[in-house]
Amino acid sequence: MGIIYGPVASWRLGRSLGIDLLNARRKVCDFDCVYCQLGKTRRFVVEPEEFISLEELSREIESLRPIDADYATFSGMGEPTLASNLGEAIEMARSILDLPIAVLTNSSLMFREDVRQRLARADVVVAKLDAPNEKLFSLINRPASGLRFDLILDGINRFRGIYRGKLALQVMFVQANENSAQGIAELARSISPDEVQINTPLRPSKVKPLPPEKIASIRAEFRNLRNVVTVYEASSHEVKPLDVAETMRRRPGLK
Repeated sequence: MGIIYGPVASWRLGRSLGIDLLNARRKVCDFDCVYCQLGKTRRFVVEPEEFISLEELSREIESLRPIDADYATFSGMGEPTLASNLGEAIEMARSILDLPIAVLTNSSLMFREDVRQRLARADVVVAKLDAPNEKLFSLINRPASGLRFDLILDGINRFRGIYRGKLALQVMFVQANENSAQGIAELARSISPDEVQINTPLRPSKVKPLPPEKIASIRAEFRNLRNVVTVYEASSHEVKPLDVAETMRRRPGLK
């Protein structure tokens, strides 16, 4: 896979043009989530570094224009906030493509101010929160040494306090955390995201997805939260992708 891939169909972003600033043969991550479709994390990376230069990114984007997509999304072969030039890459991609920019993050480095500043340049940030406590966090996300649940939760809250774009909280429900929906929902209420995305592994994974009826009962625990959507609702075309026009009106940055 190159730096740019797709556009691919995203259940919340419509036609999403993927941008992979890691551009690696193997996953580059600081988590080893039990459900990850990329497989096992062979080597943990915990310190941001430059994997792909801005010059390389610019050349590839320019060579592919024009591109018909709803969003340009930083994702790919691991955790995008591990790219130290993520902030500049977001600005470059937006200026060349004239598309709103989304970042899918596992939230692991949001406790760092430099990472929060880079993420704040995006129009949409989709942040992961799969557990309500350290025990389940360690069981499901299997983080690198030194990454603690309380640190990550604090990072999400700090980011919520400065971010002017759209913050979506995505929760991946599997058998291990299906009975913890109430606790996760309480944390979501304290964060107050613009959207909550309830997911389960429908793409190839070693972990089986939860059935629609279970996801529906989990959804009920997130009552009184705005814009709660589930992957099954999206699959049945009951949920519209994030409003691109609204996203473009909301300038990203700091409060």
